[in-house]
Amino acid sequence: MKAVKIIAILFLVYIGLVVAFESSLGYYQPGGQGTLVITTTNEDGETNDRVLSRIDNNGQLYVAANHWPRAWFNQALENPKVQIKSAEEQGDYLAVGISGEEHDRVNGDGLPLMIRILTGFPPRYFVRLDPQ
Repeated sequence: MKAVKIIAILFLVYIGLVVAFESSLGYYQPGGQGTLVITTTNEDGETNDRVLSRIDNNGQLYVAANHWPRAWFNQALENPKVQIKSAEEQGDYLAVGISGEEHDRVNGDGLPLMIRILTGFPPRYFVRLDPQ
């Protein structure tokens, strides 16, 4: 019984760590040279900005939903006309969800284990950004 309590406490501490890490990323949205800002539109017509890491693969631009909070991803799929801003480009893009071989190619080696641990092992989805 004592072992079950210890495991339950460790699990709750881990969940707290994931929530704290994900919340800090959502709040601070760290940017840098390898990031871009994507502007999505929700069903009410409100726009939302999100800082994301850019992925350049095979001459195409991609972004990934690497975290549990992924409202931007769902908005991009529902209303695929998005805008991006980065040091390299700015403009209107069409967000295209990918799967299969293209997903596997873009995913490559995946994320480092430490990032996967800190984010609670979320599934990883990608959007290809096609210039309009």
